[in-house]
Amino acid sequence: MIKKSDIGELPKFFDRYISITDDVDLIEGLNHYAPHNVFPSTDALAALKDKIYAPGKWTIKDILQHCIDTERIMVYRALCFARFDENMMPGFDEGEYAKNTNLENRTVEDLMEEFGIVRKSNILMFESFNKKMLLRKGTANHIRLSPLSLGFVIMGHGLHHANVIKERYLNLK
Repeated sequence: MIKKSDIGELPKFFDRYISITDDVDLIEGLNHYAPHNVFPSTDALAALKDKIYAPGKWTIKDILQHCIDTERIMVYRALCFARFDENMMPGFDEGEYAKNTNLENRTVEDLMEEFGIVRKSNILMFESFNKKMLLRKGTANHIRLSPLSLGFVIMGHGLHHANVIKERYLNLK
């Protein structure tokens, strides 16, 4: 059993996501903070259609795609670090990713399904790592982190966006 408290010093920038998660076992947390557990219901999300709470903000579908993309990037980094890849992983521009998606034929339902499948797959990968692999550090965008910390980033990032949706989108008429 390896928990958030085993991370030690939280990596800068990513600490905002890690800090909003509980000090739970990694796999327990990935299941607990799964999309279907933290996001509002698919019906509630779909009802929002393309509404935004302020100019320049993302739609619900944009947010879901962003969460899927980010989880995939973070888990790739975790895989590289666990496999002792010494190459520095680059950063990514979330705005460019958002501008270059193809969401017009996507539904909230299929995005949530994809998000759940991505999480399930990532849980299986994290389960395959031993403690040594989870604590191995690598560098991404000039920040040192471990697969363990990236697992908690994944949890906290999704939770952060679920909270934004609950606070700023669900009350839109």
